[in-house]
Amino acid sequence: MLSILYQDRALLVCLKPPGLLSQDGPGGSLPERLRRQAGGEIYPVHRLDREAGGVMVYARTRAAAASLSAAIQAGALEKEYLCVLHGRPREPEGTYRDLLLHDRGRNKSFVVRRQRGGVKEASLSYRTLAAEEGSSLVRVRLHTGRTHQIRVQFASRGTPLLGDGKYGGGPGPLALWSALLALPHPESGERLRFSRLPEGDPWARFGAALAGGQNTELEEGGA
Repeated sequence: MLSILYQDRALLVCLKPPGLLSQDGPGGSLPERLRRQAGGEIYPVHRLDREAGGVMVYARTRAAAASLSAAIQAGALEKEYLCVLHGRPREPEGTYRDLLLHDRGRNKSFVVRRQRGGVKEASLSYRTLAAEEGSSLVRVRLHTGRTHQIRVQFASRGTPLLGDGKYGGGPGPLALWSALLALPHPESGERLRFSRLPEGDPWARFGAALAGGQNTELEEGGA
């Protein structure tokens, strides 16, 4: 059974297990399983990498999907993540701004130096919560939603995510978790907030720092 954190006639918030597609597609998808479990239609409005897990929101009507999509375009959907890196960032907190190019054929993003066709600006803020044994626990707020953004921005600075073989992080489960979503309800406009911590390896090794990080929200626009 999938863990459903909240649902009403307009939206559904759940925990995405790692390994499932966040949108409809071959090989098993989260929307498909949610339709069977919750009944009714499920409309994806944002994405999460297949290998990642954590909090996601889905619309249950076309009108709600349009409203949530508009909120995302307006920057009203706040997203924060936890990740475990090889090594640690040079500064304990800060903002990364890059130009990213996504190669659809290879399904891989690259940091590039100049603006050209297909290149998009990417920005995130981060704070290091703990560091030990050659790795660090970092909390991240996305200001843009580019493909593989967190993964490539940290990897380009020599600190790839654990388990991220595509970007130099080696084998194993990808250490990326959607920890917090805050959004306006598509009908009432009420601000909703949902957060959950990951469990198991490699998260458990950080113990109290992980729990403490649940209440460490990052400021919009930088740390």
